Amino acid sequence: MSFNSPIYSSFESQEFNKCRVGIIKSSWNNKITDLLYNSAHSFLIDSGVQENNIISKVVPGSMELVYMSNYLLLENKLDGIIALGCIIKGQTDHDVYISNAVANGITNVSIKNNKPVIFGVLTTNNLNQALERCGGKHGDKGLESAQSLLQIISVSKS
Repeated sequence: MSFNSPIYSSFESQEFNKCRVGIIKSSWNNKITDLLYNSAHSFLIDSGVQENNIISKVVPGSMELVYMSNYLLLENKLDGIIALGCIIKGQTDHDVYISNAVANGITNVSIKNNKPVIFGVLTTNNLNQALERCGGKHGDKGLESAQSLLQIISVSKS
């Protein structure tokens, strides 16, 4: 998905001024997740989501994004959530197991709660690839995650 897609040019700020959303950020690889968070948060604000309607939480790692997504949806009246993390390949296959578990978990939370939970988790081979996806030559996945959330909220309410 391209962050300059014409799909997103039609967003009206007023459409989202009553939206309540969550952003959950993993602190693991925080150099990356901070960039993802800042982009997502800025886009939400620029799109009309009120600051006091954004619940932000930090969890230790990407695995914890699943629990916190479910918790926030159960404990708050939210329209949706953005789950942000960064899993970088190491010397073992742990990244594959974590990525699959998180993707499946987030999907299940979304379906169970009938609310969008956007998978904003980078899965890269190295730090440079992750940086390229935080406003570099491969886009801005934090921004794109926020765009996806607002688009699905908009479509769901129409």
